[in-house]
Amino acid sequence: MIFLIISLVIVVALIFWIISAYNRLIALKGQTLNAFKQIDVQLKRRHDLIPNLINAVKGAMQFEKDTLEAVVTARNSAVTASAGAAPETMSKVAAAEGVLTSALGRLFALVEAYPDLKATTNVGQLQEELTSTENKVSFARQGYNDTATTYNISQSQFPMLLVAGLAGATKAELWEITEEADKAVPTVDLSLK
Repeated sequence: MIFLIISLVIVVALIFWIISAYNRLIALKGQTLNAFKQIDVQLKRRHDLIPNLINAVKGAMQFEKDTLEAVVTARNSAVTASAGAAPETMSKVAAAEGVLTSALGRLFALVEAYPDLKATTNVGQLQEELTSTENKVSFARQGYNDTATTYNISQSQFPMLLVAGLAGATKAELWEITEEADKAVPTVDLSLK
């Protein structure tokens, strides 16, 4: 009789642990998806600001048409990559966003070469909004990577890995820098050559 009661207590405890582990993995999966959607919100804001910036500089930069077209093309590719994206397709979105970041960097460098354009209030405000949005994107990426790492570690640790399949847990891709230019350490030369 005592053996039966002990066995029953162990089985009940095991069932409660499985339910708890399952719920923990589902919660982490939801947090990871939410963190991904936060990146998506900031990227949409970024994508929406770019046409305004292009229109603001278009007239003054007619002969820089290639740069403007590169930004528009990169933006359209990034929007396409983001549409319907999920944590499992993070590398595709990151690659498209890396190309867009690079194109925007070239555009901002050209804007710096046009003092009259740079002094325009509209262009300055748009650049400031894009810079602010870039910071928000960066924080959202960091939050996503933190959440995804916790989710990935949790489903890999014993004994949670026994429940991971039951919870439909799959590894979430981390947001990584894909552009070699973004990984490069900037060179600062303060000499008065």
